[in-house]
Amino acid sequence: MTYKNETIEKRVIRVPVATLWTAPDSPRELDQTSLTSSASMRDWLKVLNDDQKRELCDENLVQSQLLLGEEVWVDEWLDDWAKVVVPSQPSKKDKRGYPGFIPVSQLVEIREDEWYANKQAVVHKKQAWLSNGAEEPLMEVSYLTALPVLEENDTYVKVLYPDGVGYLVSEDVAVQTKEERKAKGSGEDLIRSGEAFVGLPYFWGGMSAFGYDCSGFAYNMHKAFHYEIPRDATDQAKSGEHVALDDLHVGDLLFFAYEEGQGNIHHVGFYYGDNKMLHSPNVGKSIEIIDLEGTLYEKELCAARRYWSEMEETS
Repeated sequence: MTYKNETIEKRVIRVPVATLWTAPDSPRELDQTSLTSSASMRDWLKVLNDDQKRELCDENLVQSQLLLGEEVWVDEWLDDWAKVVVPSQPSKKDKRGYPGFIPVSQLVEIREDEWYANKQAVVHKKQAWLSNGAEEPLMEVSYLTALPVLEENDTYVKVLYPDGVGYLVSEDVAVQTKEERKAKGSGEDLIRSGEAFVGLPYFWGGMSAFGYDCSGFAYNMHKAFHYEIPRDATDQAKSGEHVALDDLHVGDLLFFAYEEGQGNIHHVGFYYGDNKMLHSPNVGKSIEIIDLEGTLYEKELCAARRYWSEMEETS
């Protein structure tokens, strides 16, 4: 049974990382662990080899991902699946946000007056454990997971999460007010944030600290300093401020196209300074800092964009 909405139905993600699939029949048998109401990225990654990870891209199976508590708008219910858009991930595919499909079991309805509180606890470690009051772990959540704050002390922050109340270790999070979430960062801030992930394996569609793809890495390092940029590299290359390739600054985004820069854009990375790049390369490789000279990337470099501003206050 399917039916279409007449008004926007909002839901939030109730698992640490939810995958946005291209279609309900996209997941393979080995992907089933990623579809449950207790899905774990670590468990899913354990069963995927590089060829199977590559298929997520080559077979157009996965579109993007979302973190615990992030909002989606449901367009249509299709039995165990919801057709959604992600308003926080701008895309040319839908003017409202990134489109795709998520299992219904990974979504929950919340009270907006409770959920959009003034204070949020934002995870600033690669991963952190959300626990119950007895200090028993509930789930491992990713960098940039943001949850409403109920109480805080020097040891723990009590938060609301989609299925109840939990606790995060104070040193794992930054508590931010709505006003503080408007503060922006510099190009150096973006790089400093990204450097912490050097060595993290690439994951197609990845939008979590369990694995980023190239544009997901760019998106999330900007998100860390309250910049909202498009989700995909092709869209990222069309927005922001145009930067001449002979006037690059640290933190600018570099774009690469096939046919030695004349074809379609296929990759994005950060300008690191000194003709170097910080990027998440492809399946089988990890986030790295490389010298561009003498590489294929040097030949494919076709454009640069800047989303950070020197005029903004750093956070």
